[in-house]
Amino acid sequence: QVQLVESGGGLVQAGGSLRLSCAASGRTFSSIARGWFRQAPGKEREFVAAISRIGSITLYIESVKGRFTISRDNAKNTVYLHMSSLKPEDTAVYFCAARHRLGESQLVAGYDYWGQGTQVTVSS
Repeated sequence: QVQLVESGGGLVQAGGSLRLSCAASGRTFSSIARGWFRQAPGKEREFVAAISRIGSITLYIESVKGRFTISRDNAKNTVYLHMSSLKPEDTAVYFCAARHRLGESQLVAGYDYWGQGTQVTVSS
């Protein structure tokens, strides 16, 4: 089992920045790929970014490329999502996810473990 706990959400003005963190505990952290998803009210959960086991591969949804950066510190069992140039449409609950399967995934079904989510609100 892997437990994931997100932090760092909050209220920010458009154009501002936030850094989300996701701390993992339980099974060996470094053996798993990680991802960030988000879910806005009335919408389905969508992929935002993913990072490979050792951080050599990163994936992003088109709308956040150049603004968001996913990174990981395996020594701290933590994955980060650095968000800059935030827009009101980035407002959502952001979820951290982890998978024990090979490779990375942009699918909700591709992940085995989920955090409880952290709210990000961007005001215009």
